[in-house]
Amino acid sequence: MIDDREQDQIVPDEPVIDSETGERKWRIGDIGRFLSASVAAIFKGQFILKLRIDKYFLQIAWTFLLFALMILFSLGVDSTLSKVERNKKVLKELEILHTQKKYELITLNRRSTVSSLLEEKGSAVKEPEKPAITIE
Repeated sequence: MIDDREQDQIVPDEPVIDSETGERKWRIGDIGRFLSASVAAIFKGQFILKLRIDKYFLQIAWTFLLFALMILFSLGVDSTLSKVERNKKVLKELEILHTQKKYELITLNRRSTVSSLLEEKGSAVKEPEKPAITIE
Protein backbone atom coordinates (compact mmCIF):
# COMPACT_ATOMS: atom_id res chain seq x y z
CA MET A 1 0.00 0.00 0.00
CA ILE A 2 1.08 3.54 -0.66
CA ASP A 3 0.97 5.76 2.40
CA ASP A 4 -0.23 9.38 2.32
CA ARG A 5 3.28 10.83 2.06
CA GLU A 6 4.06 8.86 -1.16
CA GLN A 7 0.67 9.71 -2.68
CA ASP A 8 1.37 13.40 -2.26
CA GLN A 9 4.67 13.03 -4.12
CA ILE A 10 3.16 11.27 -7.15
CA VAL A 11 1.34 13.94 -9.11
CA PRO A 12 0.77 13.05 -12.76
CA ASP A 13 1.07 16.56 -14.17
CA GLU A 14 4.19 17.65 -12.33
CA PRO A 15 7.66 16.26 -13.06
CA VAL A 16 9.32 14.08 -10.43
CA ILE A 17 12.57 15.62 -9.19
CA ASP A 18 15.28 13.61 -7.45
CA SER A 19 15.88 15.02 -3.97
CA GLU A 20 19.61 14.20 -3.95
CA THR A 21 20.73 15.45 -7.37
CA GLY A 22 17.92 17.85 -8.17
CA GLU A 23 17.51 16.29 -11.62
CA ARG A 24 14.23 15.35 -13.17
CA LYS A 25 13.30 11.65 -13.14
CA TRP A 26 11.63 10.13 -16.16
CA ARG A 27 8.53 8.02 -15.96
CA ILE A 28 6.66 5.92 -18.50
CA GLY A 29 3.89 8.53 -18.64
CA ASP A 30 6.44 11.15 -19.75
CA ILE A 31 7.08 9.17 -22.93
CA GLY A 32 3.37 9.14 -23.76
CA ARG A 33 3.09 12.88 -23.14
CA PHE A 34 6.15 13.52 -25.31
CA LEU A 35 4.75 11.43 -28.14
CA SER A 36 1.31 13.04 -28.00
CA ALA A 37 2.86 16.53 -27.90
CA SER A 38 5.10 15.61 -30.85
CA VAL A 39 2.18 14.31 -32.92
CA ALA A 40 0.17 17.44 -32.13
CA ALA A 41 3.16 19.62 -33.10
CA ILE A 42 3.52 17.73 -36.40
CA PHE A 43 -0.12 18.36 -37.27
CA LYS A 44 0.16 22.02 -36.30
CA GLY A 45 3.38 22.42 -38.29
CA GLN A 46 5.46 23.34 -35.25
CA PHE A 47 7.56 20.19 -34.91
CA ILE A 48 10.72 21.70 -36.38
CA LEU A 49 10.31 24.78 -34.21
CA LYS A 50 9.79 22.71 -31.04
CA LEU A 51 12.95 20.72 -31.73
CA ARG A 52 14.75 24.02 -32.43
CA ILE A 53 16.21 22.81 -35.69
CA ASP A 54 14.65 25.53 -37.82
CA LYS A 55 18.10 27.00 -38.45
CA TYR A 56 19.05 23.72 -40.13
CA PHE A 57 15.99 23.72 -42.41
CA LEU A 58 18.01 24.29 -45.59
CA GLN A 59 20.33 21.39 -44.79
CA ILE A 60 17.32 19.17 -44.06
CA ALA A 61 15.64 20.19 -47.32
CA TRP A 62 18.90 19.65 -49.25
CA THR A 63 19.33 16.19 -47.69
CA PHE A 64 15.74 15.30 -48.61
CA LEU A 65 16.35 16.46 -52.18
CA LEU A 66 19.56 14.39 -52.41
CA PHE A 67 17.77 11.28 -51.14
CA ALA A 68 14.92 11.83 -53.62
CA LEU A 69 17.43 12.18 -56.49
CA MET A 70 19.27 9.08 -55.33
CA ILE A 71 16.01 7.11 -55.38
CA LEU A 72 15.15 8.42 -58.85
CA PHE A 73 18.59 7.50 -60.20
CA SER A 74 18.29 4.06 -58.65
CA LEU A 75 14.93 3.52 -60.36
CA GLY A 76 16.43 4.71 -63.65
CA VAL A 77 19.32 2.28 -63.33
CA ASP A 78 16.93 -0.58 -62.54
CA SER A 79 14.77 0.14 -65.58
CA THR A 80 17.86 0.40 -67.77
CA LEU A 81 19.17 -2.93 -66.49
CA SER A 82 15.83 -4.61 -67.16
CA LYS A 83 15.91 -3.23 -70.74
CA VAL A 84 19.45 -4.57 -71.14
CA GLU A 85 18.34 -8.04 -70.02
CA ARG A 86 15.41 -8.00 -72.46
CA ASN A 87 17.70 -6.86 -75.27
CA LYS A 88 20.19 -9.63 -74.44
CA LYS A 89 17.43 -12.20 -74.93
CA VAL A 90 16.38 -10.63 -78.23
CA LEU A 91 20.00 -10.45 -79.35
CA LYS A 92 20.52 -14.11 -78.57
CA GLU A 93 17.48 -15.04 -80.69
CA LEU A 94 18.73 -12.83 -83.52
CA GLU A 95 22.18 -14.43 -83.33
CA ILE A 96 20.55 -17.84 -83.74
CA LEU A 97 18.60 -16.61 -86.77
CA HIS A 98 21.76 -15.05 -88.22
CA THR A 99 23.67 -18.30 -87.80
CA GLN A 100 20.90 -20.23 -89.53
CA LYS A 101 20.81 -17.79 -92.47
CA LYS A 102 24.59 -17.89 -92.73
CA TYR A 103 24.54 -21.69 -92.80
CA GLU A 104 21.89 -21.65 -95.53
CA LEU A 105 23.98 -19.25 -97.62
CA ILE A 106 27.11 -21.37 -97.18
CA THR A 107 25.26 -24.52 -98.19
CA LEU A 108 23.83 -22.76 -101.25
CA ASN A 109 27.33 -21.62 -102.19
CA ARG A 110 28.68 -25.15 -101.79
CA ARG A 111 25.88 -26.60 -103.89
CA SER A 112 26.63 -24.21 -106.71
CA THR A 113 30.33 -24.97 -106.38
CA VAL A 114 29.69 -28.72 -106.51
CA SER A 115 27.34 -28.38 -109.48
CA SER A 116 29.90 -26.25 -111.34
CA LEU A 117 32.65 -28.81 -110.61
CA LEU A 118 30.42 -31.62 -111.86
CA GLU A 119 29.69 -29.69 -115.05
CA GLU A 120 33.41 -29.11 -115.59
CA LYS A 121 34.08 -32.83 -115.27
CA GLY A 122 31.29 -33.57 -117.71
CA SER A 123 29.11 -35.48 -115.27
CA ALA A 124 25.39 -35.85 -115.92
CA VAL A 125 24.57 -35.76 -112.21
CA LYS A 126 22.48 -32.74 -111.31
CA GLU A 127 20.56 -31.46 -108.32
CA PRO A 128 17.10 -33.04 -108.15
CA GLU A 129 14.25 -30.83 -109.31
CA LYS A 130 11.64 -32.56 -107.14
CA PRO A 131 12.08 -33.53 -103.49
CA ALA A 132 12.80 -37.17 -102.74
CA ILE A 133 9.87 -39.58 -102.34
CA THR A 134 9.81 -41.53 -99.12
CA ILE A 135 8.72 -45.17 -99.31
CA GLU A 136 6.70 -46.38 -96.41
